[in-house]
Amino acid sequence: MGRERPAAVLFDRDGTLIADVPYNGDPARVEPVPGALPALTRLRRAGVPTGVVTNQSGVARGLVHAADVAAVNARVEELLGPFDVWAVCPHGEDDGCGCRKPAPGLVLAAARSLGVDARDCVVIGDIGRDVEAARAAGARGILVPTPLTLAHEVSAAGEVARDLRAAVDLILDAAPPARHGAAGGNPPGRGPAAGAPARGGAGAAEPAGYGPGGGRTA
Repeated sequence: MGRERPAAVLFDRDGTLIADVPYNGDPARVEPVPGALPALTRLRRAGVPTGVVTNQSGVARGLVHAADVAAVNARVEELLGPFDVWAVCPHGEDDGCGCRKPAPGLVLAAARSLGVDARDCVVIGDIGRDVEAARAAGARGILVPTPLTLAHEVSAAGEVARDLRAAVDLILDAAPPARHGAAGGNPPGRGPAAGAPARGGAGAAEPAGYGPGGGRTA
């Protein structure tokens, strides 16, 4: 007997679903991480809504445009299938917004857009701010480390999975949460939310934004 199904699973984008290319505005450079599509397919077949919650400060920094985000996010969906919600923050670190992770705004807005309680959602990401945003929103956070993940982020995470498949196993299977070693790293309603573009374009719903950026630099 599996554990209770979450209301939604929300993924960080860069470094989690796709290879981290800082401030990428080129759809041709989008490359899913190994196992991303099977993990998403399993969740979708289980009837679990999926979404993306991502910091994209390249817009605030003037390094990319909202149209670039739309193109990159559209390519993500071409390769990985449609997501039920996108929540994207275009702000910089000094802008003081409530959406930029580790603030909870993106998670809360994505849940609101889906009509679910954030406390019933799971957030999967590759760095500490993803897990911190989940915690701040009352959601469950699972860290999937990469070579860019810092050791203290791994030790501070409540749950760590070696890859996306293992993360989905933690979510859907009956086995109790367990910490896994990181692979390759340091001990490793459909619509817009939180100012995010539904397919990556520029538009706001709730308190955030939209835009590109990348991984640790977003």
